[in-house]
Amino acid sequence: MGITDIPQLEDLPLRRGTRVLLRADFNVPLHDGVISDDLRIRAALPTIEWLREHHCSIVACSHLGRPKPVAGAPFDAKLSLAPVARRLSELLHTEVGLAPEVTGFEAQARAASLAPGEVMLLENLRFNPGEKACDPDFCTELSELADVYVNDAFGAAHRAHASIVGPPAVLPSAAGRLLQREVEVLGGMLERPQHPFVAVLGGAKVSDKLGVIEALLDHCDTILVGGAMAFTFHAAQGLAIGDSLVEPDFVERCRALLATGHILVPTDVVIAQAMEPDASTRHVGAGGIPDGWKGLDIGPETAGTFSDVIADARMVLWNGPMGVFEMAPFAMGTRTVAEAIAECGGFTVVGGGDSAAAVAAFGLANRIDHVSTGGGASLELIEQGDLPGLKALREAAARRRA
Repeated sequence: MGITDIPQLEDLPLRRGTRVLLRADFNVPLHDGVISDDLRIRAALPTIEWLREHHCSIVACSHLGRPKPVAGAPFDAKLSLAPVARRLSELLHTEVGLAPEVTGFEAQARAASLAPGEVMLLENLRFNPGEKACDPDFCTELSELADVYVNDAFGAAHRAHASIVGPPAVLPSAAGRLLQREVEVLGGMLERPQHPFVAVLGGAKVSDKLGVIEALLDHCDTILVGGAMAFTFHAAQGLAIGDSLVEPDFVERCRALLATGHILVPTDVVIAQAMEPDASTRHVGAGGIPDGWKGLDIGPETAGTFSDVIADARMVLWNGPMGVFEMAPFAMGTRTVAEAIAECGGFTVVGGGDSAAAVAAFGLANRIDHVSTGGGASLELIEQGDLPGLKALREAAARRRA
C-alpha cells in the first residue's frame, strides 16, 4: 500500500445529521488577538463545505500554539480559539460557536444539539494535557463527541497526539480534502518523480534536514543547500566559516553526503558581524569568512547557479530559506530562488513553514503549483515515508473492511 492510499470523504458512512469530529489545523499566527494570516482556516473550507452539503453537523477541533499553565486561570486566554471561531463564522457565513472547554459536559451538550449543517469549535486542544500525552481517556472523550472522524490537519499529522490517532481507533475515519491533496502531491513526488527532480533545502540547522537529504538522494537528481545549514557542509570541506552557525557533530555525515556528487553548496555568501536589519554586509567567496563575521545569505553567484539548475527541472521541492530573508540585507538569495521556482516550467512544491512565508511575502504564492500547510509534516513524510495520522486512517479503513 502506497503513501497516497488513505480513505477519503466518499468512503464515510454518512446520513443526514451524522456528527463529524473534524481535526483541522487552525494553528494560525496571532498578534494582539488578531489573525494575521488565515490561510490555514481557508484551507479547511472545502472539507467543511462538503460535509455541510452532505447534511452533516461538524465538531471542529484544533491546537493553537504551545499553551503553558497560567497561575489562577484554567488556560492561557491569549491562545484561545475565539478569533478562529469568529473568522470561520465570517468565511462560512454562519455562526460557529466556541465551546468553553475542550471536552466535558458543555462540549458534549453543544455537540449533541447541532443541527445538520451546523458547525461548532472546541477550545484549544492543547489546553488539555491529554492531547499531547495521547491519554486514552482524552481519546475516548473526543471520540464520544461524534459518529465519524475526519482528519484535515496535515500540519499536525506527524504528531501521535490524541486528536490525531485516538478517534480513528474507534470511529469510521477519512482524510479531508486538504490532507488528501497534501499526501497526493508529496507522496506522488516520491512515488512518481519527474526528472530532473531538484530539491532546494535551507534553514538553520543541518541536523533537522540530514534525514530528509538522505531520503531525497533516492529520488532527486540534485539537492541545492543554502541557509545556515550550509556552513556545516563548508566545514566538512575544510572551509573557513568565521562565526557562522555550525554543528560539529554532523560534519562527517555532511562530508559523506557531499561525496555522492548530487549536492551543491554555496560558492559565495553575504556576511555581516550582526544579524540586524541595518547591518553592514560584505560579499565573499566560500571559505572567505573572517573571524567575527557570519554568513547570513547565499551570494549572487550561488543564487545564479541555483536558479539555472531550477530552470531545467521538471519537478522542484523547496523547504527552507537561503538566508535571513526577513531582513533586507539578507533577502536576495531567498528572493532569487523563489523567483526561479515561480518561473520554472516544471511542477513546483513549497514545503510550508518559512518557505511558504517567503513566497507569500514576495507575492509569488499563486505561481507555485502547491504550497504545503505543514513544514514539519512534509519533511517527516519525505524522511519516514509515512505519518502517524496517515497510518491511523489506513488502520481504521482496514478494520471497517475486516
